[in-house]
Amino acid sequence: MRNGTPARPAAAQASAGDLLHLVRSGRATTRGALQRVTGLSRATVGQRLDRLFRAGWLREGAGTPVSSPLGGRPSVRLEFDDEHAVVLAADLETRHARTALLTLTGEVVAERGGALRVEDGPERVLDRLGAVFGELLCESGRDAAAVCGIGLAVPGPVDTATGRVVQPPIMPGWDGYDIAGRLRRAFTEHAESAGRAAAPAQVPVLVDNDANLMAYAEQRAHYPDCSAFALVKVSTGIGAGVVVDGSLYRGIDGGAGDIGHIRVPGAPGSAAALCKCGSYGCLAAVASGRAVAARLAAAGVPAASGSDVRELLAAGHPEAVGLAREAGRQVGEVLATVVTLLNPGVLMIAGDLAGTPFLTGVRELLYQRALPRSTAHLEIVTSRLGSRAGLVGAGALVVEHLYAPERVEERLVALGV
Repeated sequence: MRNGTPARPAAAQASAGDLLHLVRSGRATTRGALQRVTGLSRATVGQRLDRLFRAGWLREGAGTPVSSPLGGRPSVRLEFDDEHAVVLAADLETRHARTALLTLTGEVVAERGGALRVEDGPERVLDRLGAVFGELLCESGRDAAAVCGIGLAVPGPVDTATGRVVQPPIMPGWDGYDIAGRLRRAFTEHAESAGRAAAPAQVPVLVDNDANLMAYAEQRAHYPDCSAFALVKVSTGIGAGVVVDGSLYRGIDGGAGDIGHIRVPGAPGSAAALCKCGSYGCLAAVASGRAVAARLAAAGVPAASGSDVRELLAAGHPEAVGLAREAGRQVGEVLATVVTLLNPGVLMIAGDLAGTPFLTGVRELLYQRALPRSTAHLEIVTSRLGSRAGLVGAGALVVEHLYAPERVEERLVALGV
């Protein structure tokens, strides 16, 4: 596999799912091109494409011009039909959530944002998300039956094999909870009560860490040629997402990227900085949005969260600017090790503190501590998708899961085509 693209399938193995992948990736978008890439006969390609057309997943676009000097009829271009279904996505943070209805290509059809406290527990929070999903369907005029999947970004480590969070420091009451099952039930109940037709009985629900999904979205949208991409989200907590060769790197059980709990004993006040995980001196305890807000509050500046700090920074508040730069230096010291280990081409800073003061602090320490060899080809940038990154990443996760070649075959059989 290279850049998330499977190697060329052998003729005997090139399924309808493989053909769909070739069309979606742009590697082969005509019947002739599919024959050349896969080695399948014209008849076999036609049979497998027919199944995809009957499922409503492919459509014919404008013809491709013929390059031969002898002329001839244009080749009919094959396109993924992104209108046959929609995706619901939610990005859950500690004090608020964003929800959206997206097309299969990631365009936002309808979007909502509002206060929602993760500490209220999974029952209440997931029921509320299900209700908002029903409202989005009503707003967009879509039926629940059109929803092919739901993606959820959460501020904690996720074991993707089970879809459950594992010992999340800032999500009390969520450890090991069946998030996917509860959100599926909430969506079904609220969609049906809103009269949006019957929801699919087992609509897939995929859950992942918010920094992971932000990294996935940003890399796919703006840095598709970057084979090693890292994103660091600095908000209430601190976490990182890593994309290698087009695929998320999660570690063996979803714990990769949890840099907020690396100890920084040399940081000012670290000995007395109690982290949500129960330890002292963690990076999140001294350099997160919550930590900066606490230091501002102690100095008499009204601030209780990372979003409050973001507003103060936008207003140019001098003390907030100074503390954000200092926090950036502390994060930069940890990132020097991260950059040396991963050797990424792009390091993206996102979240409430992502701005010039914080970025300046990161660069100061990172370039000072990391070897020149590790930073020679490194771009340090800020988020380009902004507050939508988690939503777009959650939607993309669902689409890539559902239209992976091996899953396409399963779904076609279930549809009877």
